[in-house]
Amino acid sequence: MFYDQGCVGRIEVGSIPGAVANRLAAIPGEWLEFDPPTGSIVVRHVEPTSTHHLPAIAHELVRIFSEIPAEYHEDMPGGDLFVHTEDEHGQLVRIRVESGGTIHIQWAHPDFRRALRRPYMGGAELAIDPEVQRLDGKVTLRSQTPEAAAVALQDLADTFEGLYPEGDCVARATGGAEVELTMSEVNLDAARLVSLLQEVAQPRSLMGWFEVSAFGTVLPENQLRLVFDAGKLWVQHPLLWADNSE
Repeated sequence: MFYDQGCVGRIEVGSIPGAVANRLAAIPGEWLEFDPPTGSIVVRHVEPTSTHHLPAIAHELVRIFSEIPAEYHEDMPGGDLFVHTEDEHGQLVRIRVESGGTIHIQWAHPDFRRALRRPYMGGAELAIDPEVQRLDGKVTLRSQTPEAAAVALQDLADTFEGLYPEGDCVARATGGAEVELTMSEVNLDAARLVSLLQEVAQPRSLMGWFEVSAFGTVLPENQLRLVFDAGKLWVQHPLLWADNSE
């Protein structure tokens, strides 16, 4: 899932009297408004001001809820609002309203351990600009020309013209036909690296993984992990919430 900066989503209020609906629709808001035809709290189609996103959205949601009599909470379907904070870390926060009107505010915590694997589709999954991609991980392979393969991998990292020429990347032949590539905060195009790894490796010899994030602000849902396993290449998008719900 991918979201623009700011806020998306809706909260379904359910069946309420017309007088209550009119009262909700009249509440002024910078981010949220009540939409009578759908019976939902939705994000306004206007450009928000410079106030901090999360506190403003949470305040407006509670303000709207305060006008809904408690006897209508039980039948409320609820829903989710997803908020991107504007701080330097670019955090993603989910505001979930459950049936009955209970509100949960949850910060995303990207987790790859239980994430599903999907076949790699040639780089179409990479939502981060290659110039700011940050790679971390370790991959091993076997090559008919291990020394040449290590040199080619090292040259790719050393000559890539990204915006953050930093980090630690080491490609080396480790004996026999084995080659090892380790990366820590390396600015490198992940798709180009995958292509070269597949070119220099013997069939079914690639093993390991590396994560793709970004220097500077990166939205949690745009991170991913590339996994080499038994001759196949998989992509994992992180689970963001403890309940596994996206």
